[in-house]
Order: sequence, then C-alpha cells, then structure tokens
Amino acid sequence: MTLRFANAHGRVRTIWFGAPRSSAAYLTLWPLTRGEKLGFGSAGRWSDLFSTPVDDWYDFFRNQKTASAEWREEARAGGYPTPSLAMREEDRALWFDGYVKTYLERDLQALSAIENVIDFRRLMRVTALRLGNLLNQAELGRDIQLSRPSVHRYLDLLETSFQLVRVQPYSINRTKRLVRTPKAYWCDSALALHLSGAGEPTGAYLENLVLSDLLAWKSASIPPAEVFFWRTSSDLEVDFVIEHQNRLLPVEVKASRSLGSSDVRGMAAFRDDYGDACPGGLVLYDGEEVQWLSRRLLAVPWHRVM
Repeated sequence: MTLRFANAHGRVRTIWFGAPRSSAAYLTLWPLTRGEKLGFGSAGRWSDLFSTPVDDWYDFFRNQKTASAEWREEARAGGYPTPSLAMREEDRALWFDGYVKTYLERDLQALSAIENVIDFRRLMRVTALRLGNLLNQAELGRDIQLSRPSVHRYLDLLETSFQLVRVQPYSINRTKRLVRTPKAYWCDSALALHLSGAGEPTGAYLENLVLSDLLAWKSASIPPAEVFFWRTSSDLEVDFVIEHQNRLLPVEVKASRSLGSSDVRGMAAFRDDYGDACPGGLVLYDGEEVQWLSRRLLAVPWHRVM
C-alpha cells in the first residue's frame, strides 16, 4: 500500500510499504490540533461521542482530565508548528507576513497564474473578515471591485491549496449540498486573524478552532465522517453537523461563559427535524461546568473535547 500524506499547504509526502504502487491512500495533514500540541498525538474526542451512549456523555466528560485553556490564546497561536510552538506572540506577525508572501509568490503561482496579486490579497483579507459567514461571491466582488469570475477562481484556488475551508449546508438531499451557499473558514485561526488585521479574536475564531480540530479528526476517520452546518429559512442555525456511522451530531459553539435557552434554539429545532438519526447534541462553550441543558443536549467546556 502507498500512503501519501499531504499537509495543509497541499504538499505531499509519500511512504512506501512494499505493496504495489497502484494501491494508494491519501490523508490531508491539517495544522496541529490542541491535542497534538499537548503531546497526545490526536484530535478531539469526536470518535468517543459516537462510541459512547448519549446518556453516558456527562460522566465521560466530567472524568476527563484536561488542562483548562484560553481559546483566544489558542486562536492567536493557531496550528502551524513554528508560530504556535516556537514563537512569542509579538513575533508571529513577521512569520505570517513571510508565509503569505511565499505562498503568493511561489506556491500559488505554480498552481495558477494570478493576474493581480493586490486583488488576491484583498480577497483573502475580506474572506478572513467574514469568518464563519455565508460565502456570498457577488457581495465579495462588489466590496473589493473584483469581477465575479475572478472571485470564483481565486476562492477555488484558495480552497484547492488548503487555505480556505468551505463548510457546506446539511441536507438529506446530497445534490442540494453541492449547490447551496456554504460558510467560509480558514485552515488555521492564526492565519485568518493575521489576514483580517483584527486585533482581538471574536467568537468566530473559536468556531474555526473547533472546525480545524474536526477536519483533522475526519481526515483519518474510519468509517468516513463529514462536517456540515445547518440553517433554516427562519435563521435557526447549528454551527456544525457531523455525519458519521449513519448518525448526526449537531455541535453548537459559544464563546460565552454562560448559556441560556436562546443559545440552543437551533439545536432543538434540528433534533426535532431529524429525530432518531440525531440521538444527542453538544454545546461547546467557554465555561467550566459539564451540564445537561435539556434531555440529551449537553454543554461541555470546549477544552474538554479538543
């Protein structure tokens, strides 16, 4: 068997195990997860959520011995090894400046000619400023005065090169998943923060941290897993929906330290719609207590899962 490992830049490392070269498996190596940075060599507890009965989730997470963490610091550090593990915060801007310059001038030029690097930089910034929002290409083009075909091509290039991440809306009809409007995130929260020029991470960056962890987990998940979001015409929304083992797990992400009933309206509506396919739901938040919010809807401090 051939294992080809591609990191978040799209570069590939191949390891041969003596089997015929016609047999290949591809794994995308996303930026380091929090667990990997702590030395655990893994992503979050997502598989455990599917293997553990919902009624046992409370005891499972109460018994987790995980170090508390500040998600804003995690967002600023990101998951690229050099800036996240070996640099002070004040030095990271120089590293990311160099990374963006190298990425623009070398890696992307090898994939596709970019007519105007300045326009491309502006597109990266405006998508970073809309982190976690619906990806409206016409709106992006108007904001930066760039033609829609160019916006479309540049976004595709960012996604192909493992920089931009489009999360598709969940629908039972798989065809509709491909044609409805996705949400936009970045492969790395610190890169998104640098591109946006924002000084302080908002709740969207906690969402991005959770998504980065989910992407690392799903890339190696057997059987395969998929990550979506869910939104209704009345704006009820669930941040992420994990489809795995013929089950659905809705995950809501809140940057607040306390939760109210309004925080889980989308989760309740989702469970009503999908019934037995969705045995439980999870809310990740910035508090410290594991607590049931309603029947089979558990709130867990984000750092106990990731």
